[in-house]
Amino acid sequence: MTIAKGDRLPAATFAKMTENGPEQVDFDAFFAGRTVALFSVPGAFTPTCSAKHLPGFIAKADALKQKGVDEVACTAVNDAFVMDAWGKSAGAQGKVTMLADGNGDFAKAVDLVMDGSKFGMGTRGQRFSMVVRDGVVDQLNVEAPGDFKLSSAEHMLEQL
Repeated sequence: MTIAKGDRLPAATFAKMTENGPEQVDFDAFFAGRTVALFSVPGAFTPTCSAKHLPGFIAKADALKQKGVDEVACTAVNDAFVMDAWGKSAGAQGKVTMLADGNGDFAKAVDLVMDGSKFGMGTRGQRFSMVVRDGVVDQLNVEAPGDFKLSSAEHMLEQL
């Protein structure tokens, strides 16, 4: 069943790049007692994701934090190496935490997957954003295929 507002996030596996290489993220600790602005993109370095989605959250990270967000995080069904390279190329350091959902475990757990196989991308996460407070979904914005409105940083700022 697809995740909904008011649901607790199911535990899943994320990885992020550190100075020691890729490391698993303690899922419970990442969300516990915090407000996280989490957004998902179909893929790093893809057109809308690179031109609009990630840059919007980088630009609005400080404004989101002023509204009570502790951390802004981006996830995609890509490995930690790709997420790190994408974050660096976009200037995300210190603004947006890049979380790799390498096997799509998170996208599957929240039932927000898409089939990108006609583009050679396989199974990916849909484009969405959510505000997570202490591990519970407070706001959820899932885009229709091909759209980019509801999951933007601007829309999230209006919700906070």
